[in-house]
Amino acid sequence: MLCKPFPEYDVEQSTVDRSKLPELGTTKTSKFPELQRAKLSNGLNVVLAQRAGVPTVVMNLMFDAGYKTDHLSSPGTAQLAMDLLDEGTKEMNSLQINEQLQLLGASLSTFSSQDNSNVYLNTLKPSLDASIDLFADVVLNPAFPEKEFERLKDEQVNSIKQEKAQPIAMALRVMNKYLYGEGHPYSNPYTGSGYEETVEKLKREDMEKFYKTWIRPNNATLVVTGDIEMGALKSKLEKAFGKWKKADVPKITFTTPKVNSKNTLYLMDRPESEQSVILAGHLTSKYGDVNQVALEQMVSILGGDFTSRINMNLREDKHWAYGAGGFVMGAKAERPFIVYAPVQTDKSAESVTELRKEISEFITTRPVTQEELDKVKTNQILSLPGQWETNSAVNSSMVNLIKYDLPDDYYQNYDSSVRNLSLKDVREVSKAVVKPDAVNWFMVGDRAKIADKLDGLGFDNIIEIDADGNPKVPAVKETNTDIEN
Repeated sequence: MLCKPFPEYDVEQSTVDRSKLPELGTTKTSKFPELQRAKLSNGLNVVLAQRAGVPTVVMNLMFDAGYKTDHLSSPGTAQLAMDLLDEGTKEMNSLQINEQLQLLGASLSTFSSQDNSNVYLNTLKPSLDASIDLFADVVLNPAFPEKEFERLKDEQVNSIKQEKAQPIAMALRVMNKYLYGEGHPYSNPYTGSGYEETVEKLKREDMEKFYKTWIRPNNATLVVTGDIEMGALKSKLEKAFGKWKKADVPKITFTTPKVNSKNTLYLMDRPESEQSVILAGHLTSKYGDVNQVALEQMVSILGGDFTSRINMNLREDKHWAYGAGGFVMGAKAERPFIVYAPVQTDKSAESVTELRKEISEFITTRPVTQEELDKVKTNQILSLPGQWETNSAVNSSMVNLIKYDLPDDYYQNYDSSVRNLSLKDVREVSKAVVKPDAVNWFMVGDRAKIADKLDGLGFDNIIEIDADGNPKVPAVKETNTDIEN
């Protein structure tokens, strides 16, 4: 046995004042790279953020398409078509594509969101040329193999079934239908997956049609972040994408949302649910029509942060929810302002009352305070220096900038915009965005356990709907004679 006694330690008198938190040092400012723009001969827009010394290059090819194009075809088309795009080219199958990506140290994905369809590439600078060739092959030469199409279609149908069994997804599937109204480009399920009956009817030819209609160079912007000069980048892209032909692309018309209801509760029965999920909201101005920085801080105060009013009320004070909050969704047209709360079943009605109170008082008796604003501003300012550490993070903000047609210097000025934000700015945005009288409500829960208390909440209508958003007959409660939605 080897014994090593502890050495003798000396105790020094501490000079640290532990009665209070240490003072914060001077906060550092964040920097966003300048953007460079170019256009290829076939109309493809290129936006570059050059970052010297970073070993990766990130590319995001954005098409002005997405789930909104299902309005002109069939719900679920955009999601399935983009999922299928990288499953094989004329020369390679999906396994060969993935093997090549591994050899290059790269990753590639294809997907859609509400307003855009994307092909994303993250690769290493030494393998950039070969990665661009593979990237272009996927974009320009998709094979849409029948076997992969059938597999992905089955997966999407199964995903829809899962969504219709999960409370939050159930609400998201039906919400847009009642916020925007039938016939609006955003009226299909927010998840983009479509409906079982529409997806089951899709054919491989529908995927090809989507591709030929929307995947065009003059309908796209390539967003690039990395250590490369625009001249060299443009030369590489012309070589890889130069033969890609432009074509006329349909225009999506955003009609005025046809919302014929307010103060209506849409109830979705989910027997034996352990809790009720509440979503409430209305449409507000599109991205860029209000002070976006002020809107972000307003959302943080009302429902975005852990210490937001809604979460502190329903979770910390009442103990009815594990987490509750609010947000404003992104969209090119009018956007949903949403508050949400998964709450214990026996407090479903009481939670609606508390949410109503928080929304109403936010623009009346309890507007945003200077203390609340200082807290969320400090949190944001402290996080800014690390916000764009990676090329992927920079690229994500660039995508946001292009999607919503923001000024090229928007993120370069973002730091100062947050620091200079005033209480007046936030209060003005609050009154412009939060409209308590326009709110519609969506609730997923065990109807047998919650319905009786809901009648006393003063809703104009309580309408029971199924998992696809179709009203059940008879409705739970009707006080208006005209219930179109």
